[in-house]
Amino acid sequence: MKLFPAIDIYNGCAVRLFKGDYNQMTVYSDNPPRFAAEFAAKGADCLHLVDLEGAKLGTTPNLQTVKKIIKETRMYTELGGGIRSLETIDAYRNIGVDRLILGTAAITEPGFVEEAIRQFGRDAIAVGVDIRDGLVAIKGWTEVTSIPCEDFCRSMEDIGVKTIICTDISRDGAMKGTNRQLYQDLSEKFSLDIMASGGVSTLDDVKALADMNLYGAILGKALYTGAIDLADAVRIVSTQDTGAAAADTPTASTMKGADA
Repeated sequence: MKLFPAIDIYNGCAVRLFKGDYNQMTVYSDNPPRFAAEFAAKGADCLHLVDLEGAKLGTTPNLQTVKKIIKETRMYTELGGGIRSLETIDAYRNIGVDRLILGTAAITEPGFVEEAIRQFGRDAIAVGVDIRDGLVAIKGWTEVTSIPCEDFCRSMEDIGVKTIICTDISRDGAMKGTNRQLYQDLSEKFSLDIMASGGVSTLDDVKALADMNLYGAILGKALYTGAIDLADAVRIVSTQDTGAAAADTPTASTMKGADA
């Protein structure tokens, strides 16, 4: 499983929201690139960025901040927030963002996801599924649709989406643990690469998600408060990945038996 430490950006600062509420925002730093560099120093090789202003406005107000983060860290970077046009995808790709996360536009603009995949490839496009009470939320979590999470995931799988980032808004920033049952259900029902987001607040959460063989997990507030040490989380995932690889490798005795 891949770990994606998160930096949510608002007005050029690293912030966190409580349950997606813009009125309950905590500013952690006015230097997001420094946070990213600290994540890299602890062993992370992936980064999850969210432009919270872009999510509300559909623009790229923090483009230069993102560019600086990428330039200073060279980490694999995915970004969401306000990705509602092919031009915006192209702008972020041009500064080095590896994967763009489509959210609101996947609901409001039929055909947009398919066209994005056609132009930029499946590996460059992910879809964010932000849910509140089982329903998909859009526009920076400010509007809840009537579309059930599983229905939306199925429709995305059908059109060729490879990666889904699923956030349970009720758990995001609340430090009450991640919704393990949700991710277990999704991993069993879909062949998508599923990333868990929202409420990953302990090393037990990290281990439990890794045990599900999820593609990835996003770590947010728990890193900022010290509830999770990123280096410890990286070690847990690395150890499990190594163990899984060893289990899949034939031993000399089993190979000999097969030859016999």
